[in-house]
Amino acid sequence: MKSALVFCGANTGNHPLYAKTAREVGQQLAQRDIRLVYGAGKVGLMGEVAEGALQAGGEVIGVIPFFLRKAEVCHEGLSHLYVVDSMHERKIKMAQLSDAVIVLPGGYGTMDEVFEMLTLAQVGQGQHPVCFLNVNGYFDLLLKQLDHMEAEGFLKPVHRQLTMTASSLPELFEKLEQYEAPPKEGKWIKL
Repeated sequence: MKSALVFCGANTGNHPLYAKTAREVGQQLAQRDIRLVYGAGKVGLMGEVAEGALQAGGEVIGVIPFFLRKAEVCHEGLSHLYVVDSMHERKIKMAQLSDAVIVLPGGYGTMDEVFEMLTLAQVGQGQHPVCFLNVNGYFDLLLKQLDHMEAEGFLKPVHRQLTMTASSLPELFEKLEQYEAPPKEGKWIKL
């Protein structure tokens, strides 16, 4: 793994552990010589993960739509910054620049980004390993929902395997390094 795309919130959330962990993820990426790709924000968990990587001497690439840069939420001290026209272009560019996905706590934007990556993998248009770092049990209910989707016949077991979950940083990096993509299989359960 040479680069990791981190999806996370533009807020820090209600528990100090979220910001602490985001900063540690950035530090660990830099220490492992893994380039950080993210949404270029200077606020919330996005700012924490970027600062963690930068302070540890890592390479940090940000991708931000023009309207968010104009709103002054952009981190201007990155190794490289791509400014794009839309949120859709942002996701495409971030995916092109990375080969793994780490998901930290976040809101709608984080969920939109990770589910687009999973959908692309499901239909055979991408194979990024996706690992949720389940900080403070943040993703417990989401993971139950994914299991429910599989149990109810809306998600094939092979597509449920597109996600991994880790509860610690060592486990996160171990899972990403050992990831083997599940066999490609059509999305449709019944035709």
